[in-house]
Amino acid sequence: MAYEESNYEIVKKNEVFEIRKYSDRLAVETVEHNQNSGFRKLFNYISGNNKTNEEIKMTTPVTRVEKNGNMTMQFYLPLKFDENNVPDPTGDDVKVVNIEGGYYASIIYSGRSTDKNFIKHKNILEKELLNNNISIISPPIRATYNSPFTLPALRRNEVMFQINY
Repeated sequence: MAYEESNYEIVKKNEVFEIRKYSDRLAVETVEHNQNSGFRKLFNYISGNNKTNEEIKMTTPVTRVEKNGNMTMQFYLPLKFDENNVPDPTGDDVKVVNIEGGYYASIIYSGRSTDKNFIKHKNILEKELLNNNISIISPPIRATYNSPFTLPALRRNEVMFQINY
């Protein structure tokens, strides 16, 4: 099943990473208290547990990033939504947010989206950006594109940083 993916333009690519330019985009986010709590809250929102009871198609990627000392999970909303037509969440533990556009460096890897795999690739990307004199302006972002039922060898995962470019 194909999911709508956040649009971007690749502005530079080498054998290790690529730099992408993204536009602003809307997402719903929640603070994670344990591994599955964030996913369940966001899935409920797109399943119609919002103020208009509107079901919303799943998009990719699903991202996790640390904000204010808390791990947050984000589902990007389909492009048909903007500030004027996005359904409001029913509770205050899910928020609609604008993800700032700009330049993001990304490294793509397969396998399970474990902390060990994420940290390994985060360190590779950080080192490459440092070696290329590219400054990082965000905490690392963990992006996953496939369901947990996808075979690990076929999964697409990414580590991303917002950068000055």
